[in-house]
Amino acid sequence: MGDTAERAAGLVEELRSAGVAGVTVVWADNNGIPRSRTVPVASLPQVAGTGIGVSTVFAIFDTNDGIQYGAPGRETPSGDVRLVPDLDRVTPLAGQPGLAWAPGTQVAVDGTPWAWDQRSLLTGTVDALADRGYTALVGYEMEFVVSAPTPDGGLVPAYGGPAYSPHGLLEIDAFATDLLRDAEANGLRIGQLHLEYGPGQVEISLGAADPVRAADDQLLARQTVLAAAARHGLRISFAPLPSLQVAGNGWHVHTSLWRDGVNLLAGGPEGPGTAGGGYVAGLLRDLPALAAVTAPSVGSTARLRPGFFAGAYGFWGVENREAPLRYVLGSEMLGADHANVELKVSDASANPYLALTALLTCGVAGVEEGLRPPAPIGEDPGTWDEAARAAAGVEALPTTQAGQEAALLACPRITDALGPERLGAFLAVRRADATWAAERDTEDVLAAWRWRY
Repeated sequence: MGDTAERAAGLVEELRSAGVAGVTVVWADNNGIPRSRTVPVASLPQVAGTGIGVSTVFAIFDTNDGIQYGAPGRETPSGDVRLVPDLDRVTPLAGQPGLAWAPGTQVAVDGTPWAWDQRSLLTGTVDALADRGYTALVGYEMEFVVSAPTPDGGLVPAYGGPAYSPHGLLEIDAFATDLLRDAEANGLRIGQLHLEYGPGQVEISLGAADPVRAADDQLLARQTVLAAAARHGLRISFAPLPSLQVAGNGWHVHTSLWRDGVNLLAGGPEGPGTAGGGYVAGLLRDLPALAAVTAPSVGSTARLRPGFFAGAYGFWGVENREAPLRYVLGSEMLGADHANVELKVSDASANPYLALTALLTCGVAGVEEGLRPPAPIGEDPGTWDEAARAAAGVEALPTTQAGQEAALLACPRITDALGPERLGAFLAVRRADATWAAERDTEDVLAAWRWRY
C-alpha cells in the first residue's frame, strides 16, 4: 500500500507537469461498451489504494443502459465495488489535453477479486497459462465508419470512394493525421491505417501485445479515435453493423501461442505444425460458442452475411479471408514467427477481456488434447449449395441470440472459464437485448446502437 501510494504520488507530479487535471478510469461492460469514472489528479494516490466506488449494477447493464436484475447474485441494487486504476497504464491523452486515461480492475470492498470483473479474469487466465509454459500475443484490427454529424443521428460517410484508395483519404486526411499522431503519443503502436471496403470505413491495426495489454489497448484506441474525430466535427461508429446498407465493422483478433520461446503456430504453406494445428482445432471445435462471446450482439449476428468477409460459416483456411479462422502464414520476408490465427467473428460489442479469455481457453485446450483440424478450405462455402456444405461438415454459425446461447451453454470450456457469476450476468444482458430487438425492425435496432460502442 505504501509503495503504491508513493508511486501514485510521483505520477501526480508528472501528470500535473503535463497539464493533466483528471484521470479517467475505464472498464468495459458485458456489451463491450466502455464505462468510466474520472477523478482529480490529486486524488490518484488515494484512488490507487482504495479504488473508486462503483455500483454493482454495471455488471448487468444492457446495451440500452437497462438494468437486468435477476442474474445470479445480482438481484438487487445493493452493494458496492471498488474500481482500481492500473498505474502502469496511466496515459495522458494527446487528443484530450487535461485528461489522462487508465484501465481499471473492479475488486470487492475488502480488496479481494470481484466475481463479475472481466479484466481480472483475463489476467488470471494469462497467469495460469504461464504456469503451464504458455504465453500469447494478441493484435486487433479495428474497423469503423467515419461519418459527418447529422441532426437525426444518421450515417453519412465522410469520404467517397474508391475503396482502399488514397483519393478518399484526402477528404479526411486531417483526421487521419491527428489520429496517427495521437496514437503514437498515447503509446499505441499502429501497424497501418487504410480506407476499407465500406462507405466511410477505415481500419487501423494495433501492434501485437500480451493479452491484457491488447485488451486495454483496444479500449484506449477507441478513445483515441473518438477524440481525433471530435476535433474535426466527425462521428465514429464502431458498431458491428451500423446499418444494413453498409459493410459491417469487424474487430479481427490475431493470436499466436508460444511455448519455450517458440511460436506454436509456425508451420508451412499447408498450415501450422502439430501443436499449432491443435490450437486451430480447439478454436474450430468451439467456434459457435466462442462467437457467442466475441460477437455477441444483435448487430453481430446481423453482420454474419456470406460474402462480406465476416466469417458466416464454421471452417478454417490458409490465408482465406472469408474464413472465420484464417491461418496467417509466416514467410521469408516476415519470418516464420509471424504466423498467427485471425478470428474474424469478433467486434466492438464484445467485452475484450471475456473474449480473449474464451479464445485462449479454447485454443489451448485443443493443443493439450492433441486435436487435429480438418483439411483447410480455400474457397467460400457461402457460394456452395447445402449438400456441398454438409459433405464438407461446414455449418452456418448461429445468427440468433437463442442459438448463440445454446452453443455457449453446451461448451464447458468457456462456461467453466467464465464462472457462474460472469456467465449469468452476460446471459442476462444478452437476453434483454434480444427481447428488446425482437419488437423492432433490424434497421431500427442497428440505428439505436450505432454510436454506443
